[in-house]
Amino acid sequence: MMPKIGPMKDLQNMAPDEKELNRIVAIIDSMTPKERNNHMLINGSRRRRIAKGSGTSVEHVNDLLKQYGRQRK
Repeated sequence: MMPKIGPMKDLQNMAPDEKELNRIVAIIDSMTPKERNNHMLINGSRRRRIAKGSGTSVEHVNDLLKQYGRQRK
C-alpha cells in the first residue's frame, strides 16, 4: 500500500482509455524530434501544426503539454 493512494488493487481496476492513448500517441508522433526533446520550443503555430497533423484540436495538444509539465515537476 502506498501512502495517500490506498490499496494497489484499486489501481489495477483502472483500465486506460484506448481512445485517449491513441490520441496522445498521434500528438507525440506529429512532433519533430527537437520538439519531443524540448517542449519549450512549441509555440502557437507549432501547436496548430501538431494538432492538424494528429487530427486533434489545439486544446488537446495544450492539455497534453500541461499534463507533461505537471508530471515533470
